[in-house]
Amino acid sequence: MKYTPEDVMQYVKDEDAKFIRLAFRDAFGVQKNISIMPGELKKAFEEGISIGAGEIAGFSAGEYGRLYLSPDPSTLSVLPWRPDSGRVVRMFCDLYTQDGAPVEEDTRRILQKAVEKADAAGVDFRFGSSSEFYLFKKDDEGNDTRIPYDHAGYMDIAPLDRGENIRREICLTIEQMGLKPERSHHERGPGQNEIDFHYGRPLKAADQMTTFKMVVQTVADRNGLVADFSPVPLPDAPGNGYHINIYAVDREGNDLCRYAAAGIIEKIREMTIFLNPADGSYARFGTGNAPERVNWSSNDGSEMVHISTHLDKTRVELRSPDALSNPYLVYALLIHAGLYGIEKKLDLPKEMDAEGGLLPQSRKEAVRAAMESEFIHTLLPEGLLKCYLV
Repeated sequence: MKYTPEDVMQYVKDEDAKFIRLAFRDAFGVQKNISIMPGELKKAFEEGISIGAGEIAGFSAGEYGRLYLSPDPSTLSVLPWRPDSGRVVRMFCDLYTQDGAPVEEDTRRILQKAVEKADAAGVDFRFGSSSEFYLFKKDDEGNDTRIPYDHAGYMDIAPLDRGENIRREICLTIEQMGLKPERSHHERGPGQNEIDFHYGRPLKAADQMTTFKMVVQTVADRNGLVADFSPVPLPDAPGNGYHINIYAVDREGNDLCRYAAAGIIEKIREMTIFLNPADGSYARFGTGNAPERVNWSSNDGSEMVHISTHLDKTRVELRSPDALSNPYLVYALLIHAGLYGIEKKLDLPKEMDAEGGLLPQSRKEAVRAAMESEFIHTLLPEGLLKCYLV
């Protein structure tokens, strides 16, 4: 819903909201926030709320003394696990300098600029996601363990699948926050789960992924569990993927997905450090159904990209990213790579191309590919690159 600042202030008054969380993210997509009282809300919309940036990854090396949070009223949502009386609401924020200029290292801004470029080219991108995570038990003192919550397998049902009620609570909570999960099920690993989301516009899809991870971790904790999105939580079990569905059409509705997929395939090695930012990300490649080669297939398998057509609609699924990535940065890079393929009208390589080469096999190799990429250096500010290319 497109709330205005006036709508938000009236809602806060009518619904007895006592705390307003202003959420933003660091360079790696980790959500941060401060809380303000209702009396500060008008100031937040008109002037922004200042924060010290020195301890936030991506801004600490910059020249900013203080930054200002400007809330996006369209992202208003209630945190359903908080009390109804004196409730808590949350809005995502954009970052500005003391002079009122957008902060170039703000990854939400980087995604906004990518969307603006796509709009200028007459291309509409949408993204859907399927994210996997493990549920582990806590010990008697509340400390995290690596003991799986259950030992069910792929799409098993209760009682083997003990995560069924947890997933149900996650989906209902997300719905209360105005988002729409599509489906959920138990995955192949012990205690491993998956929840999928419909296609959404890029900014909403990134906000949605950020909200989703927060809800999963909150619901798990409320049930005495811990949620783990890391690429390889258990050494001998399937890793966690963050599979992204990509949709692209022109203003007339013509399908551009294959061109976009060709651009992504060509640029994927240069982008991988931002899609797979941790050392453990590379231990996942080539295990289970996780991809290892830069290739595509029309069949579901371990290929990096799946491309299929159903009812005259092309479905493109990228399977290499993991959920430790920053969704704002990931979607921005996918838009730019997709536009590259669309502008060049690139053909896809041969299906199951054995010559497509390997994805980077280590973080060091991925960093080197990005450092040597004109594509990456043209798109991302130096302050952000310094966070990743180390």
